[in-house]
Amino acid sequence: MLYQLYESQRTLMEPFVDFAQAAAKLYSSPLSPLGKSPMAQRVSAGYSLMYRLGKDYEKPSFDIHQVEVDKKGVSLAIHERIEVDKPFCELRRFKRFTDDSATLTQLKDQPAVLVVAPLSGHYSTLLRDTVKTMLKDHKVYITDWKNARNVPLSEGAFHLDDYVNYVQEFIRHLQGKYGNCHVISVCQPTVPVFAAISLMASRGEKTPLSMIMMGGPIDARLSPTSVNNLATTKPFEWFENNVIYRVPANFAGKGRRVYPGFMQHTGFVAMNPDRHATSHYDYFKNLIKGDDASTEAHRKFYDEYNAVLDMDADYYLETIKTVFQDFKLVNGTWDVMSAEGVLERVKPGDIKTTAVMTVEGELDDISGSGQTRAALDMCSGVATGQKIHLEAEGAGHYGIFSGRRWRDVVYPAVKTFILQHNKPLEQIEKAPAATKKAARPLKPAMLKTPAALEMPSTPVAAEAVKLAGKRLAKTTRAGLKSTVAAGEAVAKELSDTADKPVVGKPLLVAVKNTAVKPEPVADVIATATTQPVSTPVATIATTPAPVAGAEAASDTPVPPEKSAA
Repeated sequence: MLYQLYESQRTLMEPFVDFAQAAAKLYSSPLSPLGKSPMAQRVSAGYSLMYRLGKDYEKPSFDIHQVEVDKKGVSLAIHERIEVDKPFCELRRFKRFTDDSATLTQLKDQPAVLVVAPLSGHYSTLLRDTVKTMLKDHKVYITDWKNARNVPLSEGAFHLDDYVNYVQEFIRHLQGKYGNCHVISVCQPTVPVFAAISLMASRGEKTPLSMIMMGGPIDARLSPTSVNNLATTKPFEWFENNVIYRVPANFAGKGRRVYPGFMQHTGFVAMNPDRHATSHYDYFKNLIKGDDASTEAHRKFYDEYNAVLDMDADYYLETIKTVFQDFKLVNGTWDVMSAEGVLERVKPGDIKTTAVMTVEGELDDISGSGQTRAALDMCSGVATGQKIHLEAEGAGHYGIFSGRRWRDVVYPAVKTFILQHNKPLEQIEKAPAATKKAARPLKPAMLKTPAALEMPSTPVAAEAVKLAGKRLAKTTRAGLKSTVAAGEAVAKELSDTADKPVVGKPLLVAVKNTAVKPEPVADVIATATTQPVSTPVATIATTPAPVAGAEAASDTPVPPEKSAA
């Protein structure tokens, strides 16, 4: 009944929303007499805000038509198309085109990646930045989940088991085209993707070359967040009785039991109501000031954020029960019904030929710390050297797959991990001994930056720092501390004339017995994933790039056999 009331209210408000849109344009247009009246900007801003608050937000488009692949300005034209159409999901491919023959040759050899988007309220376009970034170096496919209210009842229900079966079908589709693929799951799908690949391994099927899980509730018992607490403090019956409603008659899926999108959106906003209220008030003020850049950024964000879809009730309730209440995956009690109607037990330990990477955000308030990393311990059949964890420092939940931290911190590590495992593990294990020795893993350590050193503006000062850097490079570990002190002293003297901070990429470095040599994240992953390290799982942390005068994070000597090459 609540869904019907909501739709009735939305229908009644629609004429007023349209009027608000027209009035906002009327008072802001320089060609309109009303646009020259006193307070016109304020009136227009008020109507514009009213329109934004009352309008119905449709599914956004990916809107990816072109990406640049290198610094030379070579661009790729992107054609988006549906390759597999299922009742509740479409497998979309972003096919790349170019006239540059050298670039075309590179594209043909690049890895194929299946990005499994979350089915948890928002559309898959939430991963637009993820897809756009990956298109530079990969053949990219994504699961585009449909709004359940638009799926007729004749298509049947959609269960969590169906989600697992869909993922397996999409993996087999890519394997049929390219021989094999890599799979990235973001947030909610980490659990069903983990199950899908586990079941494929148990059957003896070919599994993906690598599996990258980002910010997902693999073990929701660890570091519980407000999302986890809601699921554990309310009984299962509460969810069934309070958030499940039938689709009204004006949609194709009329009569289907769903968890409505408008209720999910209310929950999203309720998590940070003050922030959203402030954001809308700032939008109103920016309209008055004529700050077009800020207002456009607001529109783009909320066009995505406010666009939500309905989820089939069976899928939603089974996810609550399986993942957040019974913890069936980590307890080893999860049985999945295959597409053939056979009940199969999920056994992550059966995975042996798929490299595993987990990614977490330091400030993630949706999937708590350790929840995703738990997958590494569950993959007992995967060699230690083929498992790695990345914690993105300063990143929240959305920061690990969108925005600057995704592009500058997470993606370079993911890209290198995929390239490192873009062939079957059997071939990696049979690599020549000389190759293995050259790629011997290192015990990672972080270089701590003593202070924010700045680049001196005078030529003499710059030369002094350059000279100090050369001396540091020649210094042995025994004399490292004294050189660090000297470097810091020079930096302190020059800080008054500095005008530009040194900004670098996040680095993971290895400490050598005789010197300190920073290495890019990509290089360290390449070595850390070849053979086991001294700890159970290789771990990447992120930090600003070290500068001259930086000191090793640990004074403990590193054995010669684990020193940097």
